[in-house]
Amino acid sequence: MIRRLTFFRKHWSFFFFIFLLAANIFVWLIIVRAERAVLTVAFLDVGQGDAIFIEAPGGNQVLVDAGRGRQVLRALGPLMPFYDRSIDLIVATHPDADHIGGFPEVLKRYAVGFILDTGLAAETAVDRAFRQAATAEEAEIIAARRGTRIFLGAGAVLEVLFPDRDPTGWETNTASIVARLTYGNREFLLTGDSPVKIEKYLVNLANRSLSADVLKVGHHGSKTSSAAEFLAAVAPEYAVISAGKNNRYGHPHESVLAALQKINAKILRTDEFGSIIFQTDGATLNQCPC
Repeated sequence: MIRRLTFFRKHWSFFFFIFLLAANIFVWLIIVRAERAVLTVAFLDVGQGDAIFIEAPGGNQVLVDAGRGRQVLRALGPLMPFYDRSIDLIVATHPDADHIGGFPEVLKRYAVGFILDTGLAAETAVDRAFRQAATAEEAEIIAARRGTRIFLGAGAVLEVLFPDRDPTGWETNTASIVARLTYGNREFLLTGDSPVKIEKYLVNLANRSLSADVLKVGHHGSKTSSAAEFLAAVAPEYAVISAGKNNRYGHPHESVLAALQKINAKILRTDEFGSIIFQTDGATLNQCPC
């Protein structure tokens, strides 16, 4: 014990320097994060599933869906500082396992302030696990209905376009949340597993509100989504497909890839590129590494 105290006394200035350096780096990271007027949207590689991480200017964070299991935690690792143990909002687009299966792990790891979902229950083990974890977290639940707007800070807004009513009793994909993320002049359209009939309904309901620079292609590129008139209304520069490598469903379907090529969208696939990350200052849009 005496030797340890003697060693510390001899080298106290070195330890004090290390402490100050670590503290300065910590403060610098927080300041830089707060001052960046940049919106980051990351379509995470979680295999056959969806998970989208959003960090708004000022640092507010959103996780839309969480894939099937713990893979979402690994995908979040490079995007969130080691000291960050909170997510402001999670969005459960619909209660299918490949969209909400990872949320119990997320809720164990991170403190969550709000949960946005439709209220539709699937009565499956995965859905029950999510509901139990959400109840334990005591996060505030927000009902996703058309017109709901979540202000993320510095002008970034997440707006629900669908559902426009209580979806109790609906098929889960049909009830998927469709949301539009806007920052400045840049827009991202997030569609969950929304099928063709809902896409067409949205086109008839409000064609103009569908345009976006980046489209998260519905249902992992399944032929049950991506109607021609919907794609024409969105007219995206980028089309992101979240799918697992060599998945048993054959996603994305060749007909969907052909339809996306027809509208000249740049197709980006998580099964080919891994996590796909965009950053925008509201004017320019960059695919990372930026």
